[in-house]
Amino acid sequence: MKKIMSIILTLLLFVSLVGCTSDKSTESNSVQKEEQNSGEAESKLEDKVVIYSTHPEKLLEYVSTEFEKETGVKVEFLNFKGELPDRVRAEKANPQSDVMYGAASSVFIELKKEDLFEKYVPTWSDKLNPLFKDSEGYWFGTIQTPVMLFYNNEVISEKEAPKDWFDLTKDQYKDQLVFRNALSSSARATFSSLLYQFSEEDKLDEGWKVMADLDGNTKKYYGSGSLQFQAIGRKEAAISYAPLNAIVDNRVKNNLPLTIIDAKSGSPVITDSMAMVKGAKHPNAAKAFIEFAGRPDIQGKIAKKFNRMPTHPEAIQNSPEWMKEKEYKIMDVDWEVLSEKQSEWMQKWDTKIKDANKDTK
Repeated sequence: MKKIMSIILTLLLFVSLVGCTSDKSTESNSVQKEEQNSGEAESKLEDKVVIYSTHPEKLLEYVSTEFEKETGVKVEFLNFKGELPDRVRAEKANPQSDVMYGAASSVFIELKKEDLFEKYVPTWSDKLNPLFKDSEGYWFGTIQTPVMLFYNNEVISEKEAPKDWFDLTKDQYKDQLVFRNALSSSARATFSSLLYQFSEEDKLDEGWKVMADLDGNTKKYYGSGSLQFQAIGRKEAAISYAPLNAIVDNRVKNNLPLTIIDAKSGSPVITDSMAMVKGAKHPNAAKAFIEFAGRPDIQGKIAKKFNRMPTHPEAIQNSPEWMKEKEYKIMDVDWEVLSEKQSEWMQKWDTKIKDANKDTK
C-alpha cells in the first residue's frame, strides 16, 4: 500500500512539474512573440517621408523615384536652398520634415549644436573618411565638393597662372578675377576657409587685409554660376573658382578652355550631408531614406547622372573617370570652428570688404 501511495505521489509531482514547465514555455513564447511584434511595429515603414533639401530638383526627383520603387514609400521634398537651416530651426517645436538632405557640413555642425538632429548611423558610413561624417553619428556626407581655382588657358598661360589662392592678391591679376557673391555656398566656404588659415595663427587682421587686396583685384561678383562661367568664356577675366564638377561640366559640355589649379595650400571641400530631423513624424521611413540615399550604388548612380563626386570609396570606383583620375590637395580646415565663425565673417566680408574700394558709380 505504501508503495502504491509513493508511486501516486511521484506521478502527481511529475505532472505538476510538466505543467509548470509548459506554463513557463508558453509564457516565454508569448513574451518572444510580443517582442517580435513590437520589433516589427518599430521597423514598419510609414507611407511617406518628407525631405528638406538644397539639391537640384532633378537630382531629388531621381532619388525620390528610385526610393519609392524600392520601398513603396512616397517622398515629399521641398527645396529651400540657403533658407533651409532657418526653416528647420523655425519648426523645432513641431518638425514638418523627416530628413535634411543637402547643405554643407558646417551647417549640419551648427544645427547639431542646436539639438535639431536625431542620431542615426547608417550601415554604409563605416567606410567614410572622417572628414565626411560626424564623429558622434548625427550627420553623414554623401557628396564631396572641392572648390578649386581655374583659369581660361586662352587668356593666360600655365606659367602666368597663379599657383595658390594667396597669389591672387598680386598686382598682375588686377581685374583678372571674377567670383560668386557670398550668398553662394562655394563662396562662403572659400572665403571662410581662407580667413581660417589666418585665424588659426592668431593673425585674423592680416587675413582681412589679404581679403581686401583680393577684392581689389576682383572685377565682378556674380549671383549665378552660369554668369560667372560666361564671363570667363567671353574672356572678360581669366581666373575664378568653382565647385570641381561645375568646372568639368563647362569644360566638357560647353567646350570652355579651362585649366584646373590644384592650389599649394589645398582646396576647401564642401561636404553635402544628410541627417534625420529630431522629432521626425516618419522616423522609420526617414532611417530607410538615409540608408538608401547614401548607399554606394546610389551614390555611384548620382555621380554618373548628375556629375556629383561621392564620399563613399566604393562609389568612386563606379563614377565618371575624372573623379578617379587624380587626387586633389585638401585645404586644412576645422569645419567645427568654421561653423561658429562663418556667419560673422561673411557678414563682415559682404558689408565692409566687398567692393569697398571700387568706384560704384
